[in-house]
Amino acid sequence: MVKAVRVIVALLLVLLGTAPAHAATPDRRGEKEEWAGTWATAASGTAPPLPGASIRNVVHTSIGGSTARVRLSNRLGIRPLRLGSVTLALQEHGYFPRPDAVPGTMRQVLFDGRPTAVVPAGEEVVSDPVRLQVPGGSNLLVSVHTPFDDGPATYHRIAKQTNFVAYGADRASDVRGGAYTSTVRSWYYVTGVDVRTARAAGSVVALGDSLTDGVGTTPDSNSRWPDRLADRLAALPPRHRLGVLNAGISGNRVLNDRSGPSALERFDADVLRRSGVRTVIVLEGINDVMTDAAGKDGIKAFRKAYRTLAKRAHAKGIKVVGATLTPYRGHLAYTPGREALRQEVNRFIREDAPFDAVVDFDAAVRDPQRPDRIRPAYDPGDHLHFNDAGMKALARAVDLKTLRG
Repeated sequence: MVKAVRVIVALLLVLLGTAPAHAATPDRRGEKEEWAGTWATAASGTAPPLPGASIRNVVHTSIGGSTARVRLSNRLGIRPLRLGSVTLALQEHGYFPRPDAVPGTMRQVLFDGRPTAVVPAGEEVVSDPVRLQVPGGSNLLVSVHTPFDDGPATYHRIAKQTNFVAYGADRASDVRGGAYTSTVRSWYYVTGVDVRTARAAGSVVALGDSLTDGVGTTPDSNSRWPDRLADRLAALPPRHRLGVLNAGISGNRVLNDRSGPSALERFDADVLRRSGVRTVIVLEGINDVMTDAAGKDGIKAFRKAYRTLAKRAHAKGIKVVGATLTPYRGHLAYTPGREALRQEVNRFIREDAPFDAVVDFDAAVRDPQRPDRIRPAYDPGDHLHFNDAGMKALARAVDLKTLRG
């Protein structure tokens, strides 16, 4: 009897939107609902602020849930970020990207019960739970109104997604998007969406660079390899299904911070602090190879860095899947010496790295006739990145069994 009362109370708290953010609550089938990430991006740098603007960010979910919460970041800002209002809604379908919300889905996002928030410089904020049925494989609108000039805006530069901006009055709650007359190709402030669900077993983070960020793919198509991996996972039974969180930053490196925070520096924020993470796939290092970032240390620097990442993940009970570095002959940065280092790094990943599993992306995309190049069918023309077909090949190479925590 006591147990039944507790279940009823928990359900009432969820319906009222006041359940604790950490709580696991039963769904209608009696299964526990827990938080898991459905979408994420990594803060890659800063952009000029947009005072008096409403930014309508379009993000693509991997798993669905009965409740959502939003992560907003001022991690790279230098002054407190004053948020005017934030809303969440489903995006209306259309042949072309559009800023319209599905009628009936617009929700105000609260922070400790308030419609506004102040995010200190260097930090992020997680919203209160929002009652909204979020389908997997759908687009959400995360609209953020920024009334003031609070200094450089934390953003993700290469979104491969059309996002929208309205200037003037607060338009975050507009269902129709007529006021959103400008577009941007970056995500502003938003770095994650979590869902509460019993229909998934957690989430997997793809930690990477431009190959993970989606450079070379068709805009607005969600064709990055983590998106295609999410499509594969969606077909599995719920107990094996995982959300997929894209933590790729174009130009990113393992060994230094020349293009956004390094993989080592951002590992806590982009992997360890995400919701429900069971596994991380590490595809990082090709930019270090191409720019001689390891210096005289060569392979020793990579060994130390990969071991550090694995140790930090394992300390939190997170599995690590190491990905081999893909070919790039034909690119302007290619040299025989750098190719030799790439091969050394890949031997370490395959044979000696402290990873729980390995996905051989190199083998999946290299040209059998010229293995230091990627297959022509996967090459968008720069001999480094991958087109939509190449991204599918990367996603197919992942053994889904290795992703279970």
